Amino acid sequence: MSYLEYAVKTTPSGLRKVLFLNWPLALLLTAVASVGFLQLYSVAGGSFSPWAEPQMKRFAIGLLAMFIVAMVPVWFWRNVSGVAYGACLLLLVLVEFFGAVGMGAQRWIDLGFMRLQPSELMKIGLVMFLAAYYDWLPLRKVSHPVFVMIPVIIILVPTFLVLKQPDLGTAILLLTGGGAVMFLAGVHWAYFATVITGAVGLVYAVFQSRGTDWQLIKDYQFRRIDTFLDPSKDPLGAGYHITQSKIALGSGGWTGRGYMQGTQSRLNFLPEKHTDFIFTTLAEEFGFIGSVSLLALYALVLVFCVSSAMTNQNRYAALLTLGISTTFFLFLAVNMSMVMGLAPVVGVPLPLVSYGGSAMLVLMLAFGLIQSAHVHKPR
Repeated sequence: MSYLEYAVKTTPSGLRKVLFLNWPLALLLTAVASVGFLQLYSVAGGSFSPWAEPQMKRFAIGLLAMFIVAMVPVWFWRNVSGVAYGACLLLLVLVEFFGAVGMGAQRWIDLGFMRLQPSELMKIGLVMFLAAYYDWLPLRKVSHPVFVMIPVIIILVPTFLVLKQPDLGTAILLLTGGGAVMFLAGVHWAYFATVITGAVGLVYAVFQSRGTDWQLIKDYQFRRIDTFLDPSKDPLGAGYHITQSKIALGSGGWTGRGYMQGTQSRLNFLPEKHTDFIFTTLAEEFGFIGSVSLLALYALVLVFCVSSAMTNQNRYAALLTLGISTTFFLFLAVNMSMVMGLAPVVGVPLPLVSYGGSAMLVLMLAFGLIQSAHVHKPR
């Protein structure tokens, strides 16, 4: 019996698919998104516009999309993984020529009714393609140099295109997310040790290139690094964001100032309060207890995802679930590290909470893939 014949025979149908859905995961996603709705309502001064209402509509559309994707057999997503990756790559190329510019970066394609950010789609398309590659590749060849170089190229091509936009945060997520899938697939640790050594050398080269003709990153990215190392050097300029963020985080105390009582956000001291720095508005209003509660919801989402992957006998489905879970974790880890001053500000939103159309819809599609893997796993 071929793989496809086996997959079709073992695919549940009708009501069984609905019953097999990972309902606790769906409820947890709704709970996390609801925290975002509350905060967007708060930072708008007690109004559903301009942020909370559109975000709620996007989540509703995303939730429907998640259930639709979940109903499609996981073997179908395996078979179209290469097409998905290629389509995302094509969109990244189109951004270079026809992309809309915002805040000094060319990252979006204007569709009229929304601005699509192809790099968000690529985070999922890359994981899909790598999972399909390692599902096809025999285990004995996983660490062979030739078969290691292929996924490295698959990762580096979109990373290079995203860096040109420029979008350092997303490029880092593509690199680390792709590397995580390789590690989970069983690639030998020596390759990763080599990459880490090379990364240290690259960081050194980046600093050495500053002010030269061959400067490797943009001036504003160097300013972000300077701000990360010492925000007090420019508290009203490049260090303003992180300084105000730390004030908001610290002023929340244990229980916070109260809902809609945060001074940093209400008085507009905190920039990007509805996107990248929304976690600090939560910390100011609900304090340490509110912040830890959100972290607990995120942790539960990851626990249910990893648990589903560990009990899945389908290699593609397990790698897909773990790859998307890792990308999700990197999203929240980088954002929270950034707003707390533990990492440079790189413009990564807080998943399901920060305002944003592309990020919300793509993330819900990604969880639809996780649900598809869960619904159609061998039982």
